[in-house]
Amino acid sequence: MDASDLDRPISVTDKRVYCDGGGALGHPGVYLNIETHGPNSGQVVCPYCSRTFVLDPNARPGTGH
Repeated sequence: MDASDLDRPISVTDKRVYCDGGGALGHPGVYLNIETHGPNSGQVVCPYCSRTFVLDPNARPGTGH
C-alpha cells in the first residue's frame, strides 16, 4: 500500500466498518458507522488515517444495513 491508496474510497456493503490503517505501521483499530441520513450520508472517514469508506448503493439490506 502506498499513500495514493489512502485517497481512494473503499466501497463496502455494511454500515459498520473496521479500520486499522493497514500494514505494520497502521493505527489502533476502530469501528466506524456509516450514517444513512445527513450531509455525509453513505460514507465515513477514518479519524486516524483519513481513509474514506463508501456504502455501496447496490448492497442488499441483508448485508448489514
